[in-house]
Amino acid sequence: MRLGLLAGEASGDNLGAGLMAALKERTQGEIEFVGVGGQAMERQGLESLADLAELSVNGFFQPLAKLPSLLRLFRRLTKELASADLDAFIGVDFNVFNFLLENALRKRGVKTAHYVSPSVYAWRKGRTKRVAEVAEMILCLFPFEPAFYKDTDVEPVFVGHPLADAIAMDAGDADAKQAARAELGMPLEQPVLAVLPGSRSQEVRMMLPEFVRAADIFCRTHAAHVVVPCPRPGLRSLIEEGFSNAEFSWQIVDDTATQTLKACDIALVKSGTSTLETMLLHRPMVVSYRVGPVSYQIARRLMQSEFLALPNILAGKQLVPEILQYEASGENLARALSEELQKSRSDEHYFRPFLQLHEQLSQQADSTAANAVLRLMRDGSA
Repeated sequence: MRLGLLAGEASGDNLGAGLMAALKERTQGEIEFVGVGGQAMERQGLESLADLAELSVNGFFQPLAKLPSLLRLFRRLTKELASADLDAFIGVDFNVFNFLLENALRKRGVKTAHYVSPSVYAWRKGRTKRVAEVAEMILCLFPFEPAFYKDTDVEPVFVGHPLADAIAMDAGDADAKQAARAELGMPLEQPVLAVLPGSRSQEVRMMLPEFVRAADIFCRTHAAHVVVPCPRPGLRSLIEEGFSNAEFSWQIVDDTATQTLKACDIALVKSGTSTLETMLLHRPMVVSYRVGPVSYQIARRLMQSEFLALPNILAGKQLVPEILQYEASGENLARALSEELQKSRSDEHYFRPFLQLHEQLSQQADSTAANAVLRLMRDGSA
């Protein structure tokens, strides 16, 4: 069998690699992969047709500047994949480019699927119709997503979330907390506040000033140590500048958020995937988000979900506090952190909903997705 895949960024590269590994296991290696991905997918045997960097775009203006080269790449990939004798093609996230590619290949008779539903629960529910036009199957990470596709021709398959599979149910217990603190060289007994202002420079610039203010107020009351994960080297100087005048103890950890979250007692988190990881590690959190005034007004009009934080969306109610935009002052964030920390310590059932959601999301996503893709490749349906 021969499968085409395209992942346009690091998160998609990891998803694609997990899917590929599960497919190789189920076919005893009798499967070939061709398309575009990063190092993780290439390690699983991807025959690469282009460098991942060719798809990399950031901000608003860069995509416009790169549009001619992206169009050339789109035409070339369409031609090469259409003639590659594929049993199916899977677009891994990277919605706009992959929707175009899936549409072009489907018109040429290739079976297509899309891995990761767009956030139709939050923005533009009409995109479900677009998905149905370009893909025969949509692989969904969250259990509430398939319902959005019930009136379309695409087959939705809930596969679970790989992050829930990767994090053990007890990964956030007291022993794991102490081990993480020892590994990171931080105080073993002092309260620890994790501060996660985002992974993009613009996000960090927007979030960090009030996050630092909140940490300062919180530390005066709780004598806490603050730890900040730095997901990529380019952000370190920005974070250091933000904390340069801080009068509390703090440190930067040069890695993703996992160990930082394991080590903490509570987290202040920018809305995004980190809120899901914080929940899976059973850490209390306060979630916040700030954008520019114009972007905020646009977002308010487009937003279709009552909540922004993934734990709240998954639960259908507020599990964790969300303090957004003009309300997200350092004082309000610090107050919420103190209240949430106290609640997590006094309520013995506080983390029960976190565990229930963890169990719901842990579905062996790689294997479940691989089974669905194999059915598509062999039978043409889910």
